[in-house]
Amino acid sequence: MNEVNGGARGFAAGSLIGVLGGLIGLGGAEFRLPVLVGVFRPDTLQAVILNKAMSLVVVAAALLFRLKTIPVDLLFSHAGVVLNLLAGSLIGAWWAAGHAMTMSRLWLNRIILILLIGLAAVMLSESLLSAHGSAPLIATAGPRFVAGLVAGLGIGMVAALLGVAGGELLIPTIVILFGLDVRVAGSLSLCISLPTMIVGFARYRQSNAFAVLSAERTLLKWMSAGSIVGAALGGLALGLVPTQALTAGLGVILLISAIKTFAHARGD
Repeated sequence: MNEVNGGARGFAAGSLIGVLGGLIGLGGAEFRLPVLVGVFRPDTLQAVILNKAMSLVVVAAALLFRLKTIPVDLLFSHAGVVLNLLAGSLIGAWWAAGHAMTMSRLWLNRIILILLIGLAAVMLSESLLSAHGSAPLIATAGPRFVAGLVAGLGIGMVAALLGVAGGELLIPTIVILFGLDVRVAGSLSLCISLPTMIVGFARYRQSNAFAVLSAERTLLKWMSAGSIVGAALGGLALGLVPTQALTAGLGVILLISAIKTFAHARGD
């Protein structure tokens, strides 16, 4: 694939995924991974690393954009929630990235398939059940901290294995477990995602597959740019399409694309 064609395809794919993700308040990394593997065809671990690099760029940009609408002092007032989930997610991301580098590609494909199906199920359930902040799920601080630690651990593992920010899991966790408003939860999730992804990214630097960032720098650059532009456009169009119907539709798309891409993928 020549650089011009690869860049154009990357920008187009990133823009489309970004728009769809932006319409429901996500970066779209869950959809980007099957596209990377199915269309651009890097090795599975290389695709995860590419997805992780793009997710870092998109999340950093999204956090900057959201700071204009969500006051920084409001985020600091909920620093305890961020630190609670980070305590688990940083460990989970480091552990999962380390194991992803050593497991066979067959098992990595199988695990990714299961995780993507799980995320699709989460999206479908969210389209049926609207989560709104109210009282925390667990009233007592100690048990709630333990629950947050365990939830963060699992979310960090998912984020590292898929190369995603984890917002699809973080936002409902913050809303339900801590009883916060969904808009605040969206910004807090970015504060948790960014350091979690940096830890996973640093861990992946030990893998030979990390060289894909240099080999596919054109794809990385243009798909990242397309993802940012698409997410911004999708965010501007937020509310024009019924969120529940759109979330259900995207859940189905993610389920189909995950099965089509990874169900029959072969390992090394």
